[in-house]
Amino acid sequence: MSIGNQQVTAHSFLRMLYKDDYYPDHVVDRGKEILLRLCARIEAEQPADLAALYTLTQAATDEFNALQEEFWAAGSELETVAREEIGEEFWFVAQAYGFEDADVEELIATRDW
Repeated sequence: MSIGNQQVTAHSFLRMLYKDDYYPDHVVDRGKEILLRLCARIEAEQPADLAALYTLTQAATDEFNALQEEFWAAGSELETVAREEIGEEFWFVAQAYGFEDADVEELIATRDW
């Protein structure tokens, strides 16, 4: 997947989760992949407004919902630190693509973690 946005390519996604041994890297890697796929979709589909962006971010949030099972299987979970880190990453993505008015709660409205 090719990402053209230089802010995104220079960004270290989920850095705090990688630093904490509680979160297994192989599962965090899957979360990073979700975020990068989201960026690729934004670049490909070029959402015209916040509603279109929210459709994309909420689909990616649904992928994180499914990923929670893998965290549990690895003896971890998407608890407070992870929830905040993931939410901040969604907000970063929105900002990087020019959606400064995005509401972080709306970006991840479909979360169950």
